[in-house]
Amino acid sequence: MNTFEMNDQQVAGLAAAICATAEAMGQEMNPGTAAMMAEDLCAYSVPVVKAALKACRFEVKGKLAMADILQRVQAADGRPGKDEAWSIALCGHDESETVVLTAEIQQAMTAADSILRLGDKVGARMAFMSAYERLVAQARAEATPVSWSVSLGHDPVRRVTAIESAVRMQLISQQTGTQYLSDLRIAPITEDGQAIAGLLTGSAVQPSAKLRARWQEVRDDLQALRRRKQIQSRWDARAERRRLASRKAHQLKLIDQMTRKERL
Repeated sequence: MNTFEMNDQQVAGLAAAICATAEAMGQEMNPGTAAMMAEDLCAYSVPVVKAALKACRFEVKGKLAMADILQRVQAADGRPGKDEAWSIALCGHDESETVVLTAEIQQAMTAADSILRLGDKVGARMAFMSAYERLVAQARAEATPVSWSVSLGHDPVRRVTAIESAVRMQLISQQTGTQYLSDLRIAPITEDGQAIAGLLTGSAVQPSAKLRARWQEVRDDLQALRRRKQIQSRWDARAERRRLASRKAHQLKLIDQMTRKERL
């Protein structure tokens, strides 16, 4: 079930924001229509809906429609796209790997698992994506928040790497991550095992040189990923500035043309 619920004041404020967004896009909207749209969106959090309205102002050409807002609200629910979801599902098929996955990925993988075991990777991918898109659409229609869980693999180092990453990305809580690693503390474990468990428990144990090198590889990969995201973000911002400048120049040209016509 959805955990968000706006109060009357928030719904009224959202309706006003919808009216203002429509006006900024050159459209007059009846307050009653805006109130109805706000009621339909009240299952989502206020910041998410307002971010969607802002995106509409920059991205949508023409009149503001409910579908435009809803598309952007739903895209912000944290569910992976179908291609990313498939790659997560494939990792989960390797029993040594620990993966953090959504309820929809788990259910869609059930539809594809038997095909994948027959060696038909293409057919399994098609079955998975069809099921995944249907499950995500249903969850979004019901405004169900994304739910992440951990599928534990046999490799203890990969296990802690995946869980530590999930905690850092706030997919699962610190408490949940610690609970998933509890078996590392119960079994007779080496110093490396204690160091692995200590990542989430806070107990400092010096790992071996081999384990430190492996962790460093993980940190390097994460830093490289962050750098790529930062570069992409800068390129996106630059492209957006160019688009806005072009749009402004076009509008000024139209205004100039209209002014000249009026003078004739």
